Amino acid sequence: MTTPQDLLFVVLDVRAERPVERGDLSLALAGAELLDLVGAGVVEVREERIVPASGHLTGDRLLDQASSVLVREEPYESVEDWLWRRGDGLAATYTAALEPGGSGLRQLFKRAEPGDSAERRQAAERWAVREPVLTGLAAELGIGEPGAKGTEENPESDTVALVLAAVGDALTELEAVRQRRRIEEDAFDNVWRAP
Repeated sequence: MTTPQDLLFVVLDVRAERPVERGDLSLALAGAELLDLVGAGVVEVREERIVPASGHLTGDRLLDQASSVLVREEPYESVEDWLWRRGDGLAATYTAALEPGGSGLRQLFKRAEPGDSAERRQAAERWAVREPVLTGLAAELGIGEPGAKGTEENPESDTVALVLAAVGDALTELEAVRQRRRIEEDAFDNVWRAP
């Protein structure tokens, strides 16, 4: 299992402060993919840019797909740009992969009992030990304690902190867009209601 798959199970199985929107989940999944690619040595993050480090495969179809769409020419892609580009519709991609029958997001997001598969149990175990990457991504989605984002002092944790911050910024930006749309829709509705 990968961090994106584990994150999806956490979203399904752990109570959140508020319902997790699909767009939010997609951005967090893109961040999870990036951190797994860093962990596998496929990429490095240098000065907020994603620099391909090797062309080897991870053995996971979706991570290998993510690796295949990396920008491989300077100045390379920023972490923020990656989140928006790769995150587009990523929640649907992961739910379809976890649900080969293909009944879609609606069916998968019906709460199932935790631990009903080996993959789900693995995600639950990773969550139980408060693995920093998983808990940090979940905290950005409003799941678990915000203080769960801490990591030890080492270069890899700097990358984790950078990616988590970028995910948090992207989620804030997405919420601002949603609020702006709601205001515009309310204003439009008020124009039509005016005498």
